Amino acid sequence: MKRAIFDSKAKLSLIKFCSFFMLILLSAAASAQSKGKVVVVRDPLFDTLLAKRALLNRGGGSSSGGGSGYVSNYGYRLQIYSGSNRNAAYTAQARFNREFPEMRTYISYHEPNFKVKAGDFRSRLEAEKMKAQLQSTFSAMFIVSERINPPKTVTNND
Repeated sequence: MKRAIFDSKAKLSLIKFCSFFMLILLSAAASAQSKGKVVVVRDPLFDTLLAKRALLNRGGGSSSGGGSGYVSNYGYRLQIYSGSNRNAAYTAQARFNREFPEMRTYISYHEPNFKVKAGDFRSRLEAEKMKAQLQSTFSAMFIVSERINPPKTVTNND
């Protein structure tokens, strides 16, 4: 009698184990992903543009003035205005350009503020010297670090 009870419990636990194992196996098979193939469709000019960009980044490209390609690095600029008034930003830029026509100015808009930045300084020391010169004219001015354009080259035709 004990043996009959033992056999029925063993069969019941074996059935439970097998059904649990089958559920695990089926769920793993259902969630498995098959490997696929990705096809990229692009314009053939894209490869040409990538090659030209690589050439320009190496400095081997020729710009309209001849010589080496355009290269920019990180440096410093003076931020002379920051505010939400567009007309005030353009006024600050015009005032700076009247006093320093040889220096480049840049206006950028990052919602909600317009920012006017001036100069392309390679070192912080250069930016500090210019800041000291301008302190009386532009009181709320500070130095920002960002990607700058290379300085203008002076060519003499002597």
